[in-house]
Amino acid sequence: MILSDKSINEAIASGRLGIDPFDPKLVQPSSIDVRLDRKFLVFRNTKRAYIDVKQPADDLMEMIDVSPEEPMFLHPHEFVLGSTIERVRMPNDLVARLEGRSSLGRLGVVIHSTAGFIDPAFEGHVTLEISNLANLPVALYAGMRIGQLSFSAMTTPADRPYGPARGSKYSGQDVPTASRLYLDFLQQPEG
Repeated sequence: MILSDKSINEAIASGRLGIDPFDPKLVQPSSIDVRLDRKFLVFRNTKRAYIDVKQPADDLMEMIDVSPEEPMFLHPHEFVLGSTIERVRMPNDLVARLEGRSSLGRLGVVIHSTAGFIDPAFEGHVTLEISNLANLPVALYAGMRIGQLSFSAMTTPADRPYGPARGSKYSGQDVPTASRLYLDFLQQPEG
């Protein structure tokens, strides 16, 4: 069951769902719009010849910070990591889906490759996987509406919610966060 605008507003007003900063004008009939923050992680391909998923990717990326007045130019077929202005705090019985705006999609901009799912108990800024599929550069601006979150109720609260106690890789992130897939290879199997 997807939450309506009324249910989203009630969940935020009661403190069950956290969206900070919250702007009621961003609530849509079945979602809430999220805005683009000013920090981006961009790939620098001068450090290594390839990406090894067993190694940290932090040294492959550089954080850039654009002012609210200047555009972030996303070139054709370029991939960067961005982040939402809004910090999201999910309860144990809701999940969220991140989707791009159709107006940006019609320009060739997508905001997630695969990470469109937000687990129960996630807390942090949502990292955006932004790509330009078009043949022309696209200017993006900090503060612009970049996507939307829709919320679905779970049948019961999660027994093992997302978060630090579970060893979650991205809980609490405040800026665009590089892949931490390498941690999967460091974890010992339970036994």
